[in-house]
Amino acid sequence: MIEVKQISDAEPMAFRVTVCEGSGETRHRVTMSQADFQRLGGGKANAEGFIEAAFVFLLERESKEAILSQFDITLISRYFPDFERAIGSYLPA
Repeated sequence: MIEVKQISDAEPMAFRVTVCEGSGETRHRVTMSQADFQRLGGGKANAEGFIEAAFVFLLERESKEAILSQFDITLISRYFPDFERAIGSYLPA
């Protein structure tokens, strides 16, 4: 289960993400600018839905424990170059 809560709508927006999987949970703080949200999300989801989709993408590639505890959404592309191309398929149609 991925729980996303927006904790700031200032620029950049900030989110608290809790991932419950197996016998434990991890907590993360993620930031994202409005410009990156518009560029990557293309209006297909709200900001919380976009962050959730990004975590689904990450969890398909690494364990919850391997995900950084704090990062900006653009950092995902540094570790997974296909993120920006693939994220659209994780968003609602």
